Amino acid sequence: MTLSVATSQAVDLRVQPVDEILDRVARSLHVRFLPDTVVRKRRSVGARTNRETWVRIERRPLARITDQGWNGAEWATRLDGVAQPAWQGCVVWRDANEPVMWRADETDLLPAAPVGNAVLSEAPELSDEWWDGLNASLDALAAHQTRWVATPDTETITQASVTEAIRAVFPGDFETTVQRWVPAHADLNWANVTAPVFSLFDWEDWGNAPQGLDSASLWGNSLAVPSLADRVRQERRRGFESRDGKLMTLFVSSKILGPHAHPEDPRLEPAQRMAQQVIEELQAD
Repeated sequence: MTLSVATSQAVDLRVQPVDEILDRVARSLHVRFLPDTVVRKRRSVGARTNRETWVRIERRPLARITDQGWNGAEWATRLDGVAQPAWQGCVVWRDANEPVMWRADETDLLPAAPVGNAVLSEAPELSDEWWDGLNASLDALAAHQTRWVATPDTETITQASVTEAIRAVFPGDFETTVQRWVPAHADLNWANVTAPVFSLFDWEDWGNAPQGLDSASLWGNSLAVPSLADRVRQERRRGFESRDGKLMTLFVSSKILGPHAHPEDPRLEPAQRMAQQVIEELQAD
């Protein structure tokens, strides 16, 4: 019931065979997957079931599973006021041949289709009601309390990691200490929200993070569409104007402008321009 690969680091589920994994999950959850609905990503596979639910299957190396566990989707069910598909159940197992774990979470179907790819290149049609839904959910999320720590890209976010990311790209005379940590989705991009009905899904990495991380992440994934990036900043204006929001703008910009930046990425110039403005504001504080 495992994938035939040399090391746990070499797996890309977009190209590796996953039929045995899907069969195992289907038997465990007593569902049948609809073949034409399977969506494959680098570290996860998802599909619609015959009982009108969705199952997301993730493969994660043991080294990427912290002491708090990795059942974020299950724990997100306690988040009142946040628009998300209801969680139904799960199955988890350790791979017999590799130092990895597999986890399959079953949820209600999304109320609408994902807006698009993680990073957009064209402006989507989003109503004022959609933006109201985004704001209400992000505000409700930040008002909760949790001991969970966010793990964006499966890496636990810390003050040290924030400072390291910012300083690696933006050395300068300004303070990088985060003042407030609040619950965040920690993977807010356009592939994880739906429209025309707003809903936020894929809660595997949520937890406490610097205030403003989610808003800055959505802004960073909008930079190829200037009007959309401006709308994100307008809607989440209070957060962006805070010191933590400015630091998260730099944190997200550092991911875009860092050593792995693609020279033709249309987000480079607007990210650099905004970063310079934010640094000047931080230095003036």
